[in-house]
Amino acid sequence: MKPMILIVEDETKLARVVRDYLHRDGFETALIHHGDDVMPWLTDHHPDLILLDLMLPGTDGLTICREVRKTSATPIIMTTARVEEIDRLLGLELGADDYICKPYSPREVVARVKAVLRRTQLNQTPSPKDETRLELPDNDNLVRYGDRQTELTAIEMRLLQVLMTHPGRIYSRDQLMDEIYPDRRLVNDRTIDSHIKNLRKKLNQLAPDQEFVRSVYGAGYKFE
Repeated sequence: MKPMILIVEDETKLARVVRDYLHRDGFETALIHHGDDVMPWLTDHHPDLILLDLMLPGTDGLTICREVRKTSATPIIMTTARVEEIDRLLGLELGADDYICKPYSPREVVARVKAVLRRTQLNQTPSPKDETRLELPDNDNLVRYGDRQTELTAIEMRLLQVLMTHPGRIYSRDQLMDEIYPDRRLVNDRTIDSHIKNLRKKLNQLAPDQEFVRSVYGAGYKFE
């Protein structure tokens, strides 16, 4: 069965171009041009991914994202012409899996859709018993990968635990600071960068060919 992509975009010409590119790559699509029509449609349909514009007539994209996340883990890619970082981060905070800034190439959209679906499917597929995985033993600050292990600081361990809770989800620096420093002591986003740098160095010693914690330009960090 072909994956179904719901395209929520009020620019009808752009929506049709994206639809045509997705069809060429073997996807089924549905088009919605008004924000008020999305949630009623979703009560009877279950797309594999939602391509969701931020600025829509009627209900806006962020509100739709928030409502979808109350009941569903369907992957969501936000699209927006508003490139201010706060908008992008807010969309991700509400549960979006990725974002694309306009103007964009339809080929880029197809590539992002494939990447998010692939990542989602990997996260939902049980790992073979003999597959080497990153493990956090209980009651200590050790992290293991195969027969190797290294010790993390308490802050590094907490960062890794937060990131590993939702693989593939992008966390902004502010979100990570809220998780690590609930009282928001005298820290700033560079403090998080420093801890991430040290964490990545230690993880690289365990698995030089793996990049577990990735930077997402302008947005934050994610675990893969």
